[in-house]
Amino acid sequence: MRILLKAFKTEIAPTREQKQKILRSIGVARFLYNQYIAYNKKLYRMHQRGLLDSHQRHLVSANDFDKYVNHKLKLELPWIDECGSKARKKSLVNAESAFKMFFNGLSGFPRFKKKSRQDVKLYFPQNNKGDWTIWRHKLMIPTLKQVRLKEFGYLPVGAKVTNGTVSYVAGRFYVSVVVDIDEKSRYNKDLETSYHTTTDGVGIDLGIRDLAIVSNGQTFKNVNKSSKVRRLEKRLRREQRHLSRKYEFRKKKGGKTVIASANIEKQKLKVQKLHHRIDKIREDYENKVVHEIVKQKPSFITVEDLNVKGMMKNRHLAKAVAVQRFNRLLTKLKRKAEIIGIELRMVDRFYPSSKTCHACGYVHKGLKLKDRVYICPVCGYTEDRDYNASLNLRDAKEYRVA
Repeated sequence: MRILLKAFKTEIAPTREQKQKILRSIGVARFLYNQYIAYNKKLYRMHQRGLLDSHQRHLVSANDFDKYVNHKLKLELPWIDECGSKARKKSLVNAESAFKMFFNGLSGFPRFKKKSRQDVKLYFPQNNKGDWTIWRHKLMIPTLKQVRLKEFGYLPVGAKVTNGTVSYVAGRFYVSVVVDIDEKSRYNKDLETSYHTTTDGVGIDLGIRDLAIVSNGQTFKNVNKSSKVRRLEKRLRREQRHLSRKYEFRKKKGGKTVIASANIEKQKLKVQKLHHRIDKIREDYENKVVHEIVKQKPSFITVEDLNVKGMMKNRHLAKAVAVQRFNRLLTKLKRKAEIIGIELRMVDRFYPSSKTCHACGYVHKGLKLKDRVYICPVCGYTEDRDYNASLNLRDAKEYRVA
């Protein structure tokens, strides 16, 4: 019997004291993260000016910086001790990983984390026997003790938790735990060993007008065109204007620098909540799309390796491409296919799936983006442009397995 790791994320309802402790701890973790970035950024700039040799330019390790925090910085700033030692150490490890990814050419130069747009999470491992004990309506979080859950029964009661994180987004508190789950547990419905494919493979063409067009006839609409999202975006623009005007009013009264006020913070929270709500609607729709595609049990799924970065350079399409979140959708589809055992095929981005006739194979090079119906000039085959592309992706012979 296999034991597998599965992540669960849910909202919590901490008390006022617990909220204050979480926010203070997140602030300390963000401060140390930025301190680590600033120190190694200074070393890197000195290396660029030739003041350090190649051996000295390597960053200070998270372990060494943690010793500096414990033996010196904590004496100067005693409030650092309000955050747990493991959470502090994890924030430094994350900063070190950001630098390593930069030096390996996998990402850009690490940036400071801003309070209004932070993504700092408090990390807590299971050190003691009672840590991360899960009940139906609450769980035991290290240093925070028992915290009430907003959704009862979602977390697997009595399961063994290896570690977890606590995060804060737009006035809401979330906990994410990694749990050891038996593969036959009701929490692992996707991992049934009796899984067998019942249909042929499918091709999926991702687009802007519709999110996904599947070769089996399914079409998933663009959720950003729904009335619900449009109303929220309209409201978001109005609240953003209110926030901008508050800043302008404070500038007129106080000069160039704007001093934060209680009203500005309230308006910021309104904007953050709307952003968060829209983001959750999109995320929920992505999960439903992936589930609908996978539950058909295709033998394989073929998608195109989209050049999202190149598409974003088109200023007329940049926003429409960004809100579709193609990369997130493909990441979830890849993960789901990997868990279940479906082969996910990636076709080269230069493969002319939209311009190729599915009937005779002719490549219509004169086809323009505004032409939504594919009409083959050779055999007269007529079909919706996106559906024709999904058929070509399904039957593609050259691909790589993701």
